[in-house]
Amino acid sequence: MNPEQTNDVMVLGAGIVGVTLALKLQDHGHQVTLVDRGVPGAGTSFGNAGLIERSSVFPYAFPRDLRTLLAYALQRKPAAHYHWRALISLLPWLGAYWRHSSPQHYPAAIAGALPLVEHSWSEHAPLIEAAGATSLVNHHGWIKVWRTEESEHASLFQAEQSRDYGLNVRILSRNELHEKEPGLSPVLKGGVHYPDSRQIQDPLDLTSAYLRLFEKRGGSFVRGDARSLELQDKRWRVQTEHGSASAPQVAVALGPWGEELASRLGYRLSMGVKRGYHMHFGSETSRLAHVIVDLDHGYALAPMKKGIRLTTGAEFTHRDAPPTPVQLDALEPIARQLHPLGERLDAMPWLGSRPCTSDMLPVIGPAPAHQGLWFCFGHAHHGLTQAASSGRLLAEMISGSETFADPAPYRIDRF
Repeated sequence: MNPEQTNDVMVLGAGIVGVTLALKLQDHGHQVTLVDRGVPGAGTSFGNAGLIERSSVFPYAFPRDLRTLLAYALQRKPAAHYHWRALISLLPWLGAYWRHSSPQHYPAAIAGALPLVEHSWSEHAPLIEAAGATSLVNHHGWIKVWRTEESEHASLFQAEQSRDYGLNVRILSRNELHEKEPGLSPVLKGGVHYPDSRQIQDPLDLTSAYLRLFEKRGGSFVRGDARSLELQDKRWRVQTEHGSASAPQVAVALGPWGEELASRLGYRLSMGVKRGYHMHFGSETSRLAHVIVDLDHGYALAPMKKGIRLTTGAEFTHRDAPPTPVQLDALEPIARQLHPLGERLDAMPWLGSRPCTSDMLPVIGPAPAHQGLWFCFGHAHHGLTQAASSGRLLAEMISGSETFADPAPYRIDRF
């Protein structure tokens, strides 16, 4: 019989949020066991544009104008796609998401996201250095581009709002845009450059580098199933491939699976998923230096180690529904008109689920009804961005230290 593995904190989930939380706990002197049933970083953390988006002070709100809503309802915009059969069960979450996106409630989402975003790069940077992963960092930032006057006005309005939060924003004319990215189509009329954001050119490699650093510092990673979590004799236990692992404190960092475990333990929260797809392409002529976001069609082109990654917007359906990459198929010819793309490099489109709360803020903090149980999930589109700052905040809470930000906006009982 294998001896029970014991440490003072277990972290369930080895995506970028869980691994980073484990590192931050180590910074506070904790002995940590990291548990995941799969390959660390191969879930939701794997598929995104790779941005540590210092500029993401405005969470993705539910559209409020009738014209946009009608276009989405009629499936005329590739930025969003939904499944009719899933809508009934999704309506409570979507309705709450709509309410929190109102002018009355949306400022609270901005205020809650702000400290996590402001500290995003400053908390990641020393970990990236310590993990020997600086070669993965693209320092060029990202550019939002447009073709129409309507998109231009929307982009410039948000750019001015961004400056109010101290962000470095550069408005690019058509000529300036094409000087920065000569391979872009001349149909584009301009862009907004956010140079303070960084991009990781292989998010899986970053998570793997963080995991190696965690183990080098004495941490233990084991494969196990978070669904086996139970409280026995004031210790939290899960079953792993090497037997039982236990700790007096456990942090749930399971991304889109976090709500499922929280619900089993009696916690109710308003959370859904926005699924997304990506595909890598070769570059026929020039390689992108920046992440390019096509505002008119709701997708991004990101320069990755493997090639140029095309990432889609949001698909609204159940987390485990079969893949339906219709957005990717619709966007590929549009993206090819924006920038020369070579052949598809992946055998199949990648699919992942973003864990999205209705108020657009993650769940970070203690479980009110359970001693030693903590939550850190629900980061929506910004898991990579907010991972290190969220990890610091929860590590401070678990350690009983003064927190760098007020944790109240992220409590689970706010729902």
